[in-house]
Amino acid sequence: MIDPITRAVIQHRMSAIVEEMGEAMLRTAYSQILNSSRDFSMGIVDRQCRLIAQADHIPVHVGALPAAVRALEARFGDDVAEGDVFVLNDPYNGGSHLPDVTIFVPVFAEGERRLWTVVRAHVGDIGGATHGGYNPDAREIYHEGLRLPPLKLADAGVMREDVVEMIALNVRLPREFRGDLDAIIGAGRLGRRSLDRLYSEFSADLVGEAIEEILDGAEARTRAIIESWPDGVYEGTAYLDDDGRGRQDVAIRASVTVTGGRIEVDLSRSDAQSESFVNSSQANTQAAVSMALAYLIDADIPKNDGVFRLIDITTKKGTIVDPHEGAPVTLSTTHPSNEIVEAIVRALQTACPERCMGGWSRRFRISFTGQNPRNGRPFIWHMFHARPGGGASPAGDGWSGAGEWHTVGGIKFGSVEVSEARFPLFFERHEFRPGSGGDGTHRGGLGGELDLRIEVPAYAHTAGEGARHGSAGIAGGQDGKPHDYRMVTGEGETVLATKQFGISVPEGSLFKVRSAGGGGWGDPAGRAPEDRKRDEDREMI
Repeated sequence: MIDPITRAVIQHRMSAIVEEMGEAMLRTAYSQILNSSRDFSMGIVDRQCRLIAQADHIPVHVGALPAAVRALEARFGDDVAEGDVFVLNDPYNGGSHLPDVTIFVPVFAEGERRLWTVVRAHVGDIGGATHGGYNPDAREIYHEGLRLPPLKLADAGVMREDVVEMIALNVRLPREFRGDLDAIIGAGRLGRRSLDRLYSEFSADLVGEAIEEILDGAEARTRAIIESWPDGVYEGTAYLDDDGRGRQDVAIRASVTVTGGRIEVDLSRSDAQSESFVNSSQANTQAAVSMALAYLIDADIPKNDGVFRLIDITTKKGTIVDPHEGAPVTLSTTHPSNEIVEAIVRALQTACPERCMGGWSRRFRISFTGQNPRNGRPFIWHMFHARPGGGASPAGDGWSGAGEWHTVGGIKFGSVEVSEARFPLFFERHEFRPGSGGDGTHRGGLGGELDLRIEVPAYAHTAGEGARHGSAGIAGGQDGKPHDYRMVTGEGETVLATKQFGISVPEGSLFKVRSAGGGGWGDPAGRAPEDRKRDEDREMI
């Protein structure tokens, strides 16, 4: 056993390293989706495929990183040298969905491989039948983009330019992709150098002992929380609006068994897999379940393998949460990952209502592509503005504009002014949406109101959820108001579906986006009169 001060120093050094990796990524990436919206995550994983440290970026990314390292270890084993860099994105080989490219850099100390620095980042395009990677018409994964199994991208420090060229040739914006790839690799290598310094100050054995104690400490604290919940079996269900193929109210059913300081999450009764992109890869499903537990424990508990080893997950092959290989899955990091979390929280609201929160909103994305007259190059723009509202909790009202379950505030909307400068867009309106948060003892956060003018002819795709089902109210709270997206052209106003392919956007079209609010928590009758008065004064209801 090491002294607690040394253990704390090592723990916080690792936390600082992954944060530093994220800051480097933010400042060097080319694409708007990374350098403005921060759709990336960092982690440190050991050779046993255990998550050791993570930064507060995108939870649905980080929860899937151990599965990615397992796929890499299974493919390469001991065929790993200092200076190597590896890549994958295949959802059936440890990935979550194809746009999330994952880079791995090995960390050696005292002649042995000890750790991996891992970076998962959502690139702006990954090929396939549609720009931006989200294809509402996809019926198999080959319609969604380029699949990358575990590959060696750099061999002992020398980049394999043939592999990089092959990947870049298959995406629509190769210059942007190469810039992002350099940033992703750079963040991973920066983490390796920082860990090298850590190992120069502390022996490998001492760092290893500290890691075991860090993980065991997180497990003990989490186990104590779960032991405070009544043992039993708890049931919860959440619904997708539809699968884009005519199936409505697609169910994710969670049976959660609490016993002996552990939880088992059985998702096997969820509905059958879809022919569309709403299926969830196994790694993504594991990440969603891990997210749900992470949201129910104390904020200062490190979210590492010590926490997640207390979960057992059961799925059934051929369901929406565990499809057969080859099924399309691109929407999975948002949906059904959000609904998996919601089903688990709905189930546990009777076991630990003081820890459950109202539903965070669902993601309704639009991606645009066209020709940018400002630089003469094609562009792809992913809409991250008008973020929906976060769920309320026992501690207070939800955060307005905070986003969805799978990000809990980790994804940002970029500067309006910078977006207008970089792309042929004009933001006529961008503000909170009054009355969108679900009522309750504590109110759900507000969504947004955005009027966006597209200045050039373009095409758009939608990919999302939440126009039919609002964010879940919990413990007696009311659901948030659903999304309402419309396109206004010279031909009139059209309500946009959440899964729509190839929308022709005439020059000057106006998109009227009214995003969802978060779910309320607790009986609305319990809301303090002064809180309602404040909401009225601020025109929030």
